[in-house]
Amino acid sequence: DYSMDFAGPVILLLKFVSAPISNSCKYHRGINEKMEMLKQRSEELDCRKEDVESRMNDELVLGTTLKKEVKHWLEGVQKVDNEVKILEQKVKKVKYFSRARLGKNIFQKIQEVEELYRKGEFSTSLVIALSQNGEILPTSTLGGETTSKINMEKIWACLMDDNDDKVSKIGVYGMGGIGKTTVMKHINNRLLEMKDKFDNVFWVTVSKASNIITLQDAIASKLRLDISMCDDETTRAARLHAELSRKKRYVLILDDLWEVYRLEDVGIPEPTIQNGCKLVLTTRSLDVCRGMSCRPNQIKRLSQEEALNLFLNIVGHDVLSIPNLRSTVNNVAEECSCLPLAIVTIAGSLKGIIDPNEWNTALEDLRSSRNGAHGEIYEKLIFSYRRLKDENLQACLLYCALFPEDYAIERNMLIEYLIAEGIISGRNSRKAEFEMGNAMLNKLVDSCLLEATKDRWDSVKMHDVIRDMAIQITGEQPRFLVEAGMRLKSIPDQEKWKEDLGKVSLMCNDITGIPSTELPECPILSTLLLHANKHLATIPDNFFLHMVGLSVLDLSRTCIVALPKSVSDLVNLNALLLRDCHKLIYVSSLEKLTALRKLDFYRSGITEVPSGMGKLVKLRYLNFDECKLKMITDGIVSQLSNLQYLSLNREKYGSQVRGEEIACLKKLETFCGVLYDINGFNTYVRSLKEARGLTCYILKLGFFDYGGCVDGENVKAVCVTGIREGVADEEFPLVLLPKDVQDLTVDRCHIKVSSLCKLMSFENATSLRSCRTANCGEIEHLFCSSLIGNVVSLKSLETLKLKGLRNLRGLIKMESGASSLVLPPGTFSSLRYLDIYDCHSIEKGLPIDASLPNLEALYIECCRQLVEVISTTSDAIEFNFPKLETFYLLAVPELQSICKKPMAADSVKIIKMFGCPKLRRVPFLDRPCPPSSLQRIMVDRYWWRSLIWDNPDANDYLLPFCED
Repeated sequence: DYSMDFAGPVILLLKFVSAPISNSCKYHRGINEKMEMLKQRSEELDCRKEDVESRMNDELVLGTTLKKEVKHWLEGVQKVDNEVKILEQKVKKVKYFSRARLGKNIFQKIQEVEELYRKGEFSTSLVIALSQNGEILPTSTLGGETTSKINMEKIWACLMDDNDDKVSKIGVYGMGGIGKTTVMKHINNRLLEMKDKFDNVFWVTVSKASNIITLQDAIASKLRLDISMCDDETTRAARLHAELSRKKRYVLILDDLWEVYRLEDVGIPEPTIQNGCKLVLTTRSLDVCRGMSCRPNQIKRLSQEEALNLFLNIVGHDVLSIPNLRSTVNNVAEECSCLPLAIVTIAGSLKGIIDPNEWNTALEDLRSSRNGAHGEIYEKLIFSYRRLKDENLQACLLYCALFPEDYAIERNMLIEYLIAEGIISGRNSRKAEFEMGNAMLNKLVDSCLLEATKDRWDSVKMHDVIRDMAIQITGEQPRFLVEAGMRLKSIPDQEKWKEDLGKVSLMCNDITGIPSTELPECPILSTLLLHANKHLATIPDNFFLHMVGLSVLDLSRTCIVALPKSVSDLVNLNALLLRDCHKLIYVSSLEKLTALRKLDFYRSGITEVPSGMGKLVKLRYLNFDECKLKMITDGIVSQLSNLQYLSLNREKYGSQVRGEEIACLKKLETFCGVLYDINGFNTYVRSLKEARGLTCYILKLGFFDYGGCVDGENVKAVCVTGIREGVADEEFPLVLLPKDVQDLTVDRCHIKVSSLCKLMSFENATSLRSCRTANCGEIEHLFCSSLIGNVVSLKSLETLKLKGLRNLRGLIKMESGASSLVLPPGTFSSLRYLDIYDCHSIEKGLPIDASLPNLEALYIECCRQLVEVISTTSDAIEFNFPKLETFYLLAVPELQSICKKPMAADSVKIIKMFGCPKLRRVPFLDRPCPPSSLQRIMVDRYWWRSLIWDNPDANDYLLPFCED
């Protein structure tokens, strides 16, 4: 018994001691392998950082700033990079008994790096708008100077009145298309100029489909207030009320209000003289103004003279010089009823017409529409619709009504729909289809039926009055059912699903599921748009059973896990769109969908190619980009001989495809994917000479996370990464480059080649614009001087980024026996951006024999052996850099000279120099006066005082620009 009493504590003690010993042994073993894994993960993180920085450069525009979370993430990556380098040094020196502790640190650092990598996805924008008092809105010219001025000044007087509470709420009303929004946009911009009167101006676009929730969301968005977690209207109203109460002295403009709301229900504080706030709303209804207790201000029609002038400004005054046309033109203008929107659209439809017969016909058409049943403005606008004459143009305009009200419709997305619908047809290539699509949209913009906008993308918008007209037109067969962007929680009731429905749009709603009892019988339904119902998780398997005519089905941005089985029987389906269905895993056989021309799985969750893919021989568009495909079975791709667009998985361990298979696709115009091996890659590149060529491509050899193909941007990129063969010799095949390649990335190629010229053939690469080379430890020079000019052309190169090339000696290798490096004239003449980072063996930077006329930015950082930035043997008296704006030198301890020749950089704005203790001259600042563009110089002031100047006044006039 005593022994058992003793054994228990001993066993517990052994367990207590053995666990740490076991963990210690785990961390002790394989420390070098763990360090290699950490370095690999760190390199992947750096690649993601570069992608984020590239996006950041695109998104940062005037009036925006980087989100705090993005700044924090970038700082975290930089911190981790430094810590990884420290750990790498420790591993080289570690003693036996310290290995376990160091191994544990490495293991923890791997987890930290992986977590940072995950956090760096940033699915939304990287930037936010700077804190401003409001947003300047794009405006069109006000038609009718006198009337518009009267309309504006009445509203303005109410806004400026500080003594009457009755004008704290202002209602601007008038019929649709009379110019309420245009007038208020001008007032909005005018208010922003008066910073002493109001602290903030908030413009909120409402819509016909709005309710309290959507109105609260719209106001919160303008305040940058997150109320999404508030469950009920009252709590949301309280949050809004508190936020607006803090603002004081603001103008809140609610544009296009359709019903009366109690301010307290929404969360808007009552505007008073005491708080200095004003509320302005625009509406078509005087009753809304009265119900909201607003001072009503009616927008009056233009006078006949103003209407005629506006009409002639659009159609062109020269039409009056055409014989016998003046009277007809005047009569047509008169038929526009002095309504600005009617004038603009009708004049737009007649612009360029000089035939009197056509003008007379137009006049008769307008007069015959007077007695229509839909109202005055509708009858005027439908005239412009009919004037289009082209059925495809009319169909294009009506299609825009399927999107929510006030929706900015991205052009490329709309054109993709029009192609899928067959509205754009009869073209042999996607390029021609997009040209046709843009031409159609331009005609509609020129006819003033659509409005061109440009936010992040080129987009078009539809005036809400024109959208109303389009929806009225589509009330006839084949009918549209449009309930887009209306916050629906469920699909429309069964009685709305009529047998004569042609198109249904339920996009951008909050539908969560479709009951199994809902089985719409719509035999001629051709289009069903359910995309952007982000919480839609369940669709019954038999939901599409009675939709045999369905041609376009869009389930993108839903969270369905499985594609309903009845989709497999939609034999007339032309386009199946499943973009951003992250949870989608199960897809039943597609074998019967032989009419399918477009299949889009972009960023979906599928892990294997759906069965029956090889039967889809009519496919022209196939997108598996950013999926989780594990493999693509040999032989499938080559069967799809009509493919014009093919984008395959680009993730790190994405599925590869054989170059021989892609070479069979003679109609391919856009391709993004990872090719199987060097021989297959070269086979495909050779095949490009025989085909008509790609208009857009990203060809990848190895594993690399690179941005996907985007229509319209004409990306032509090659990415070579992860080649780990042995010593390069004559048997090693050179990687062939397409003749029109513009962007080249070489990353993590651990192969013993001394230059890129020995890794790949540049024989026809005469259009190279960007070259990024990183983490290739054996590279000593990028190019060989003997090939420059004859084989390698650097005249077109605009961007050069070098990173982590530990053995890099210089950019261009001088031939043995040569006394100096002689380059062809114009080498680097197009260079705009030069970035050299973490290249510790390079001693001399850019070899040039002339000025760099296009260089805009130069960054050199962490290059321990760099002695000279620009090396030259030229006899030039002075080197000129007329476009250089940004100049960075960081952590270059051996640097002695920027350039031994005098330099001029009259456009320089930002200079940053730290960690270059041996540098004594900054030649492009050693001038009689500072560049007029100069904004700041970031330097160590102690080092700055040690600089030598030929111009005695240089230090005095430059010192005010300096900051630590």
